[in-house]
Amino acid sequence: MYHLIELLRKSKVVSRLDILHFVDEEDIQVFSAKATLRGTSFLYIRELTTKTETKYSYHWQTHSGKLVCRWDNAPHHRTVPTFPHHKHKGNKEEILPSKEVTLEQVLNIIDKQLNDKKKKK
Repeated sequence: MYHLIELLRKSKVVSRLDILHFVDEEDIQVFSAKATLRGTSFLYIRELTTKTETKYSYHWQTHSGKLVCRWDNAPHHRTVPTFPHHKHKGNKEEILPSKEVTLEQVLNIIDKQLNDKKKKK
């Protein structure tokens, strides 16, 4: 879990990091945090790792609470080709396949989208 903290601290997308929960034991690791991103949005990170599985949720929202995108691997959308990995886009909660399954991949996507948005201004 320490690698997640290091990744967030080094990220050019993250302007502030608040660690909400941290457990690092032999059989289980739990990490949750709120990252304030460049501009006016937040990324809520949750990861739980045991010897047999990893569960994650990366929830990106605007300052006003509007969902931009949430990536997770909760096993409830069995028809998605990348099951159990999927993403929820926008307020309509559109469910899409997701190849982004790590925090690093998600931060790269966010960085690209924020840069693209900045270029359009």
